[in-house]
Amino acid sequence: MEKKSLFSIVDLSRSELEQLINRTLSMKEGRWEGKQTLKDKIVGIYFRKTSTRTRTAFTVGASKLGASVIAYGPNDLQINTGETIEDTARVLAGYLDALVLRTAESIDEMKIFAAYNNIAVINAMSDKEHPTQAIADLATLKNQFGTLNGLDILYLGEGNSTAAALALAISKLEGMRLTLLTPEGYGLPAEILDQAQVFAHQRHTSIEQYHHIDAVPSAVDVVYTARWQTTGSSKEDPNWREYFKPFRVTPALMKRISKPYRTVFMHDLPAIRGEDVMSEVLDGQQSIAFEQAHNKLFGAMAVLEWCLLG
Repeated sequence: MEKKSLFSIVDLSRSELEQLINRTLSMKEGRWEGKQTLKDKIVGIYFRKTSTRTRTAFTVGASKLGASVIAYGPNDLQINTGETIEDTARVLAGYLDALVLRTAESIDEMKIFAAYNNIAVINAMSDKEHPTQAIADLATLKNQFGTLNGLDILYLGEGNSTAAALALAISKLEGMRLTLLTPEGYGLPAEILDQAQVFAHQRHTSIEQYHHIDAVPSAVDVVYTARWQTTGSSKEDPNWREYFKPFRVTPALMKRISKPYRTVFMHDLPAIRGEDVMSEVLDGQQSIAFEQAHNKLFGAMAVLEWCLLG
């Protein structure tokens, strides 16, 4: 059976994205139990950058579906001693059915690993996109609201890999609205924003980016933020935190833009309490951030099945 890789949300059709969202929810409901659909499969987990949720989700998810898992840390492979990525990829493809890869670097490097012997490669976070995060996020929202159509989402903070994947995923779906509020110079890369807006226009979906907190909408269904300092990255300006402070999610902001009995708070975690979000919000009744984190397990299971079984 032909294996498939997942490098970017861009590579998914609308129906494939919806399939992954729905399969995530069916996994959450336990419909996989007793069905080891990945029995006899071997899944490699290669993370060169830190991870709590994504690495654990794919490790546990693969195991629950019956696969054997081999984990590689940042210093475990001979790439560190001078072997080329191409040679490493060629060897791993002879052993593994799938490789879950976090590099915080270009997707082009990930594609090298997929060039040999029909191995499925899954982007567990590159420098510009975190596609499996977006799948879990949208599944969380569908579970919360019953539908994605018509949802109005506000994202505050850095236009990082999480924000990019979220924008690209929303742009594939009908009738949604995403407003990104990011500090000047820290927004979505122009090519990703442009691409998302082109897709969105075809779906009657709105994606807009602004750089001043005064552009905050009057009321939204979802408030989403992420850690200001993305894993594996650094910022040149030593005063960068000053530009981010107005975008902190506080109880006052949540009260200002919440709809009655409806608005929820999301965070891809890890959160830096008191910086990107106040503890009162993260631990508050509107927060679904920890449910969102747990749903990464079911999203990982859905992605593994989709890549390995079609």
